[in-house]
Amino acid sequence: MNQLFRFIGALALLTLAAGCATTKTTQTTDLLTAAGFKLVTADTPKKQELLKSLPAGQLTLITWKGKTFYVQPDLPNNRAYVGTPKEYQAYQQLRLAKQLSNDNLMAAQMNQDAMDRWNVWGPGFYGGFYGGRFR
Repeated sequence: MNQLFRFIGALALLTLAAGCATTKTTQTTDLLTAAGFKLVTADTPKKQELLKSLPAGQLTLITWKGKTFYVQPDLPNNRAYVGTPKEYQAYQQLRLAKQLSNDNLMAAQMNQDAMDRWNVWGPGFYGGFYGGRFR
């Protein structure tokens, strides 16, 4: 029975990871926007050069004209999400809240799955606590 729960947990984590991989970029840009990051178009050669030098899909700390900014490039659209340390702090808080929410949802789903296997006689049909030897 313990192996079954481990298998179900591993399967749930793999499913969650696969789902997250396809929408990670969209979720990140949504969180950046919600945190107050601005979309800035690389409209000068210097900005375009800087944009191309940044690692794709990653927030980078840069100094521009003496000020500190966090920048995540959107290379296909020739723009970047730009925020100050204040917006970066808000982004980190939103990210943490989303992670906690996802963890709670997954725990609730796993608990529901475990409870679905119980009936009035215990886990499984005629299984009770005997591990299903009467099946």
